[in-house]
Amino acid sequence: MFRKTDEVKVLRDPVHGYIHVDYDVIWKLINSKWFQRLRRIRQLGGAHMVYHTADHTRFSHSLGVYEIVRRMVTEVPDIAGALDEREKITVMAAGLLHDIGHGPYSHAFEVITKCPHETYTCMIIEQDPEIRGILEQTAEGLSKDVADVIRHESSNPILPQIVSAQLDADRMDYLLRDAYFTGTKYGEFDLERILRVLRVRDGRIVVKESGVYAVENYIMARYHMYWQVYYHPIARSYENLIVSLFARLRDLEHEGKLPETVPVFEPLLKGRQLTLEEYFVLDEYACSYAFEMLRKAEDPVVGDLASRLLDRRLFDYMEASEENIGKVTELLKKAGLDPAYYLARDGVRQKPYEPYSKDAGNAIWVRMHGGNILEISYASNIVYSLVNGPQISDDRVFFPGEITGRQSA
Repeated sequence: MFRKTDEVKVLRDPVHGYIHVDYDVIWKLINSKWFQRLRRIRQLGGAHMVYHTADHTRFSHSLGVYEIVRRMVTEVPDIAGALDEREKITVMAAGLLHDIGHGPYSHAFEVITKCPHETYTCMIIEQDPEIRGILEQTAEGLSKDVADVIRHESSNPILPQIVSAQLDADRMDYLLRDAYFTGTKYGEFDLERILRVLRVRDGRIVVKESGVYAVENYIMARYHMYWQVYYHPIARSYENLIVSLFARLRDLEHEGKLPETVPVFEPLLKGRQLTLEEYFVLDEYACSYAFEMLRKAEDPVVGDLASRLLDRRLFDYMEASEENIGKVTELLKKAGLDPAYYLARDGVRQKPYEPYSKDAGNAIWVRMHGGNILEISYASNIVYSLVNGPQISDDRVFFPGEITGRQSA
């Protein structure tokens, strides 16, 4: 029997109405310093440069993922009946902690650290004295069980499907939350209907055939959100500026000329994996302060790139054809700007749904009226077209707009 809180804790939420917490372990995890750090990490990286209200955090998203997981393991009869109490605690904790290892500026920071945030997430869960202590005091081996869900190595394959698969709590929360805070409608879908049509068959989560339309709507929401929000060229411009600034700082570190005003970046620029203590202090508050200090750096490239980030003088962009790249390179050289820091090529490709043949849990399965189970691209003409149609891509080159006489992005 796992200890419950004295009363159900509720946190108001604009997406879910309330976040409900009735297990002591979840409440303690929420109040841990690593989880509170997520208040200082924005959810959407560069998108707040496009959508001015998109200042929501990994903290609120992680709570939202937890709430959807909680509802799945308590309100969906098949899932509730398939899991024991320890498994429910495990997957709720995994939903809550799935992003605890995120660095600032969303996935752009992973380019700089050369380390996926999931690596730090599992390190924190299994090695941080506070987080590991909370989990192990609740049940021996719980920290490994939670990390195994995030690593997709859980002994129960249902648990990773709930947190991170194709129809999962992570995606369902971030689509609804990001749509809400960007003021767009693209990410909206019928969460209540999806929860009603979830079933468990042969160790995997499936959807009733009558729920296919709701899942199609969810998949199309992903499609539109990626191209209208996540891959917006101005958001990518901002993130490429960050990468360029760190490239210059890393070169200066190699030359022994790193500005003394950025000790918080020194471990990162040495090219090694950060310790948990070093990683903890790298939130967006610390980075913003460091950028402000770098604005005054003696190195003109560092000072200019830091000022562009702080003042929203972003790089302009155009199609990344060889002709355009050559033209921009020549203009940069004439302006005395090094293409190594002032030219960035960024190509993105995305399919809103793509079944992974090596992992059955990473596909969406439909239980047809006759009882047979089909992967959704064989049960939906819309999804079939998305899976088998041409892959949409967007390949752009980013550069200071003033070299062409145009304004910044």
